[in-house]
Amino acid sequence: MLELRPGCECCDRDLPPDDPGARICSFECTFCEDCVEKVLGGRCPNCGGELVPRPRRPARKLAANPASTRRVHNPDCALSSMSVSVTHRSS
Repeated sequence: MLELRPGCECCDRDLPPDDPGARICSFECTFCEDCVEKVLGGRCPNCGGELVPRPRRPARKLAANPASTRRVHNPDCALSSMSVSVTHRSS
């Protein structure tokens, strides 16, 4: 089951479970739409994978299956993104 992490790892913006602007990679790294488009170039700075819209859990299911409260924040996400891009280009 997806964690539905509560914030953007890059800018720390709140991303409630129903936020249509939340983006995730296959490892569930979580970012806001603005950071994905303006800072990360559509790629996860941690794994280099694509960032896609995060599915939204229906409100009626959130009570029994709540979203995570664990925040992950890396203010240097733009720098991490550049190193992943360089690694992928040289492969």
